[in-house]
Amino acid sequence: MSQSPAAPRVTLVGRPGCHLCETAREVVARVCADLGVGWVEVSVTDDRGLLERYAEMVPVTLVDGRQHDYWRVDEARLRVALESVPRS
Repeated sequence: MSQSPAAPRVTLVGRPGCHLCETAREVVARVCADLGVGWVEVSVTDDRGLLERYAEMVPVTLVDGRQHDYWRVDEARLRVALESVPRS
């Protein structure tokens, strides 16, 4: 589900009912809104590849397609990563 009209730079990988995912979602939404950065959220329950890779690590944040954080989102670290030029 897309959370912003801008092209997403952040992907939040989580699962339903995950309390850490709820907290991570709040941080990602706040930082992305402040910086005008798009983000999306996906669930490991909808993608076998994501489940195999991240099952024990959710929530996981990806920035520009690369793993950035897991279990908790460090707001300051996420801001720094998003203020840098996107990697191609």
